[in-house]
Amino acid sequence: MHVDSRESGSDNAPLASAYDACAGLAREHYENFPVASLLLPRAMRPHVAAVYAFARTADDFADEGMRTVEERLRLLDWWRGMLHDQRDGRVGAVREPPLQFLALHNTIREKRLPLSLFNDLLSAFRQDVTVHRYATWSDLLDYCRRSANPVGRLVLRIAGHDDPVLDRQSDAFCTALQLANFWQDLGRDWEKGRLYVPRADLEAAGASESDLDARRITPAWRAALAAVTARTSTLFDEGRGVADGVSGRLRWELRLTWLGGTRILDRLERDDFDVFRRRPALGPADAPVIVWRALAWR
Repeated sequence: MHVDSRESGSDNAPLASAYDACAGLAREHYENFPVASLLLPRAMRPHVAAVYAFARTADDFADEGMRTVEERLRLLDWWRGMLHDQRDGRVGAVREPPLQFLALHNTIREKRLPLSLFNDLLSAFRQDVTVHRYATWSDLLDYCRRSANPVGRLVLRIAGHDDPVLDRQSDAFCTALQLANFWQDLGRDWEKGRLYVPRADLEAAGASESDLDARRITPAWRAALAAVTARTSTLFDEGRGVADGVSGRLRWELRLTWLGGTRILDRLERDDFDVFRRRPALGPADAPVIVWRALAWR
């Protein structure tokens, strides 16, 4: 996706280049964030890409490479400094900002995006560095409140929506998407030393972490995963309305994303929750079914 100055609302060449850099990063990680989708309204794409570039880089600081805990936290502190120095008009007070901050700062100003949403994202990324288990469902939801829900609210603000009802629906939708990704990637996350199924659910089902070391999904694990998947499905239901509360191409983008997320849950159940045998990812064969369901949306 090429982003030019007309899309970003400016004829400033450096600014257009900054948006292009953000769009390039979004294309590299398209499977995690539908920035480059042709369904996303054209005028929104550069601004959503700027938000994505900010979040993607911070997520990499928290999760990628061979850095120490201290190095990861220091990079996240620097990233937060860049965010706030830009907004305060003190660019470079911490260090010369990366190119994408030129785009992000412009987007924050043009779309009047709350800095609190970016701060929530950064607090979740910091938590990723030090927290690898969750005791209760409430603890996990609090993490999703800061790691997933701000993205939905930022997209709504970029689209021109500032509505408490849509915000609540978006929060449920975004939390459900993140949880579906957790259950889908349980095997991958375990290899990184992370487990998102709350301890309370493991104990209630009698599931043991040692079974994951053996790459074994036992009946107890199936019971635990069935329980968290059912709650995730309820959240999808609570968030479905956000796709009806917006209009145009964004409505179709949200419908397709919602249907894709719920289909992952269907795959998990179909595969008896054995994520070690087969990761329940969507493929080309799923596209016609999802599109048909979007067209038949009621």
